[in-house]
Amino acid sequence: QVQLAESGGGSVQAGGSLRLACAGPGYNYSAYCMGWFRQAPGKEEREGIAAIDTEGYISYADSVKGRFTISRDNAKLTVYLEMNSLKLEDTAVYYCAADPGCGPWLKEDALSVDYWGQGTQVTVSS
Repeated sequence: QVQLAESGGGSVQAGGSLRLACAGPGYNYSAYCMGWFRQAPGKEEREGIAAIDTEGYISYADSVKGRFTISRDNAKLTVYLEMNSLKLEDTAVYYCAADPGCGPWLKEDALSVDYWGQGTQVTVSS
């Protein structure tokens, strides 16, 4: 059973920074595309915002490009999301996700993700 555990959420003022971490699956971690989705208040759908595949290929949603940086440390079985220049609209529950491929992010199809973390709240205030 793949288990993901996020950490690092919290409250920050607009313009500030936060770093999220996700401890990835112990089994065959390096075979998974890892990344992040978020679900904003009142929204039903989760937005794929960043993903990194097994060879280091990275994709970002336009909404976070240039402000967020995703990275992975395969030795520590962890993926990170560095979030800078945070905006009010970045307020959401952030979910770590793992899938054999990065299709769910590229196709904006959260329903097809195989494994989810429990989510961590990020709140940006003015």
